[in-house]
Amino acid sequence: MTIARLIEGRSGSIVSCEAATIVRDAIAMLAERRIGALPVLAAGAVAGIFSERDVIYQLQAQGPAVLDRSVGEVMTAPAVTVTPETEAMAALALMTRRRIRHLPVVVDGRMVGFVSIGDLVKYRIDRIESEAEAMRTYIQTA
Repeated sequence: MTIARLIEGRSGSIVSCEAATIVRDAIAMLAERRIGALPVLAAGAVAGIFSERDVIYQLQAQGPAVLDRSVGEVMTAPAVTVTPETEAMAALALMTRRRIRHLPVVVDGRMVGFVSIGDLVKYRIDRIESEAEAMRTYIQTA
């Protein structure tokens, strides 16, 4: 299965922020929506990812003053991205290898989707359960 199939039919817009957004405002967006990361856009293109991890690392390094800085100063950049044609298992392997939890889906420099490790793990579990059910059915009819 490709990322395109995984994200097809999703409704609503992708929650994101601009590089100029103040960190405390971006944190409020994360908390309000109960999400772990925001793609950071600059001129419509993905410039980076701002995540809970960025908040923790920067608070430890800079203290509370980081809350008044711009997201562009503290985000993880450049963002690791995938295309809609990327296979879901390849995306999961990439996330595991790079130790990241979110991937912007990009076409011609523009973000068309956003997937999390949870999306990909759910796909993997559903696939394993489907294969197990097919195997049980095969064994019962043999």
